[in-house]
Formats: sequence, C-alpha cells, structure tokens
Amino acid sequence: MSDTSTPANKGRDLTEGSIAKTMLLFALPTLGSSVLQSLNGSINAVWVGRFLGEEALAATTNGNILMFIMISFVFGFGMAATILIGQAMGRRNDTMVKKTMGTALGSIIPISVLLATGGWIFAPALLELLGTPPSAFELALTYLRMIFIAMPVTLTFTLMMMALRGTGDSTTPLWFIAMSVVIDLILTPILILGLGPFPEWGIFGSAFATAVANTLALIGMIVTLYWRGSVLTLSMPELRFLRADLSILKSMFSKGLPMGLQMIVISTAALTMLSLINREGVQTTAAYSATQQLWTYVQMPAMALSAAASAMVAQNIGANQWNRVSGITRWGLIFNLILTGTMISVLTIFDESVLALFLGSDSPAVPIGRHIQLMATWGYLFFGVAQVLFGAMRANGYVVWPLIVMVISMYPVRLGFAFGLYPTLGADALWLSFPAGMVATAVMGAGLYMYGGWRKGKILPSEEAAQTAEGYRAHGGTCSSCRDMAPTTSWKQVQEPG
Repeated sequence: MSDTSTPANKGRDLTEGSIAKTMLLFALPTLGSSVLQSLNGSINAVWVGRFLGEEALAATTNGNILMFIMISFVFGFGMAATILIGQAMGRRNDTMVKKTMGTALGSIIPISVLLATGGWIFAPALLELLGTPPSAFELALTYLRMIFIAMPVTLTFTLMMMALRGTGDSTTPLWFIAMSVVIDLILTPILILGLGPFPEWGIFGSAFATAVANTLALIGMIVTLYWRGSVLTLSMPELRFLRADLSILKSMFSKGLPMGLQMIVISTAALTMLSLINREGVQTTAAYSATQQLWTYVQMPAMALSAAASAMVAQNIGANQWNRVSGITRWGLIFNLILTGTMISVLTIFDESVLALFLGSDSPAVPIGRHIQLMATWGYLFFGVAQVLFGAMRANGYVVWPLIVMVISMYPVRLGFAFGLYPTLGADALWLSFPAGMVATAVMGAGLYMYGGWRKGKILPSEEAAQTAEGYRAHGGTCSSCRDMAPTTSWKQVQEPG
C-alpha cells in the first residue's frame, strides 16, 4: 500500500523548502562523490604513469573507454530506475519503490554477467578495432579483462547509488564511495609495486585493487541499508520483487534505452576521436589521457547538478508540484555557471603542475597536454548547460529528442569538425571539435526545453499500473471504474507547469 509518511530512513523530501538550498544540499554530496571517484582515478593514473610508463597510461585510457561503452546501456537502465523511484517517492508509494528496485537488481545482475563474459572473450578484438598502439596492447588487454571480471559488482554498486539518489539521499553514496576510494588508494601502490609480502602485479594490480574496493563498499552499503530499514531494501517476502515486473521492466527499457544510447553515441564518438588521436603517437595519446583527468573534474559540477535536477524534478512531478520545476532548472543553470566556471579557471591556472603529476615534469607530453586543455576545456561550460536541461527533461521520461540532439552534436558537428578541418588545422581540429559539439548540444537542448513537449504526456507506464492497482485495492476490489481500468488502463495525466 502507499505510505504517506516520510521518515529519515526513506531519503530526503525534495518537494518542499527552498529550491536553491535543497539543490545544494543534494548536489554537494553528489559532487563530493564525483570528486572522490575522480581523485581516486587520478591518483591511480599517477601511479600507473609514473611507475609503469606512458604505454601503461595509454593502455588504461583505451581500456577505460571500452569499459564505458560496454556499461552505457546499463547506465540508461539505472537512470530509468532512478526516475521511477523518484516519482514513486513523490507519490509516497513505497511498494512501487521496492518493486522498481527489485526489478532493476533482478535484471541488471544477469545482464552484467553476460557483458562481463562477452567483454573477456572479445577484448582483443575490441582493442584492435580501437587501434590501440602496439606497445600498449598487452597492458591494455590485461587491464581491460580485469575490469570486465569486476563488472557485475561495479554495475550493482552504481545502481544502488543511483537508486539512493532517486530517494533523495545523496549522502549515503558519498560515504561508501569514500570507503571504496580509501581501500583502493591503499591497495593500488601495494599491488602495482609488490610492496611487503604482496605480489608485484603491475597494471593488473591497479584494476584488481579497484575491484576489491568496490566489492567491500557494496557489501557495506547493503548492510547499512538493511540496518537503517531503507525503503530500498527487500524483506524475505519482498524478495519476489526480484522477478521482474513486466510493466516496470518495459518502462525501464523504453526510457532507459534512449538514455543508454546517448552514452553509446558519446562513447562511439570518443572511440573515433581516440583512433584519430592514437595516430598522433603515444606521447599525444598520453597527453590526451592526462588532460582527460582534468576534464573529469571540470565536468563534475555539471553531472552533480544534472543528477540533482533529475531527482528533484522527478519527485516534484510525482507530487504534482509543477510550479517548482522551472525554478529547479533555473537554479541548476545558475549553479553550473558558478561552479563549472570556477573549475575551468582554477585548472587553467594550474594545468602545468597537474599534468606533470601524471606525466612527469620533464615529459614532452606536458606541453601537448597544456595545449589540448587550453583549446578545449572552456566548452564544458556549455556541457553543463545541456546536462542540467537534459536532467530536468528526462525526469518526465522525455528521452528520445535529447538522444537525437546528442547524435547530431557528436557526429555531424564534432566528428565533422574534426575530419573536415584536420587538413587545415591539423591536430587543433581534434581539440576544437570538443567545444564545438558541446555548444551545439547546449543550443539544441535549450530549444527542446523551451519548445519541446516534455512537460506534457502520460505518467510512466509502471506508475499508471501502480496507481490503478492501488485504487483497485483501496476500494476492496469493488470499484467498477477502477476495475474497468485495470490492468490495461490508458489513464493519462496531462501535466502543465503550475
């Protein structure tokens, strides 16, 4: 049955109070989580680059981008689950939250096992397709296969964190990411260098340390959620929810597939770009890898604000408080300009020192990395604008047109710019293509937000079924109008702002 109470163990209510304050209280822990994850990745990259060499650093870049493309569909699946959970929380429907969580877990675990198996088998072919430099190939293969082995744990951990944010809780993921990072930072140098009684595993040790850290953090998170009595946990009778509810699964795939395809579009465009960058030589690939570490930090405020916008808008739609949606988007854009602008300024000032951490102060790749950073990093201001707008729109299941925007921005714009102007500008065409794509995404995203039909439409299919079933049960199964609508209802809510 629907539960109208909102105790602390069920997350944060995002439908009341100051919008700016609520967004900051949600976004800052999410930003902190991203900082910790990226700092961990950066420190690991320092260990790999300084102690194993530029070939090993290039190997991790090729391995990580392939990992990213493999999990993209699952990411969209998880985002759809987050939206469903957020809207169910707004409606105070605990049963739907649990059903959604059960369906997500019961589906993502076998999917991740299949991806891991396929990734292990086809890893050599994938690296060859990418054009991985021969000197880095064996290192990249070792690294990538360990990542694939750890995929079920990694994806389940990611799903749990996304689901918690759907309930309005962005703090618990922060603590367990911190736990994972601390473990990883301790194990990585030990296993890379073989300190003490531990074996010297090199690049394999870096990936293995991350897998162990994520596994322990996931176990800790699950235990904590049960200890708290979180709305996301399933009691023994509720374990039946792990058998996928078809209406919820349909919603997850219909909304998650376009979001996953957005990630695929970004990933395949990045793969194509990396294949072009690889042609410039190992030093340029290593410089680009180090610059990507800077870009990871620059884009973190935008991603945190996008997550905050999605969670807040989803809960407010669920509570039918459309009057708050425009304010949420407006504050997201304001905070993006402040936070992302600050990150760009700080990293521009200190880029040489930071790049030297990954490459060594005397590396010839450092000036290449500085040039890449100066040419392209400013575009992330527009990236942030697009992410906030997309975050608000996807909270109502509006995902197809943002996908189309992403396809246009990544292919005709970014890749067209890179290929078309390379004969004239040389490698600069590659670096300038990044902000070109980001500006195009922001402009088209703003057009969708202002003139698209994302505010209108029916509630998500699983929510329709849930409301119908709730109404049917509330009347003891005697309400003829409820009975007539269940379970094939086409009940719609036309949702206008305000």
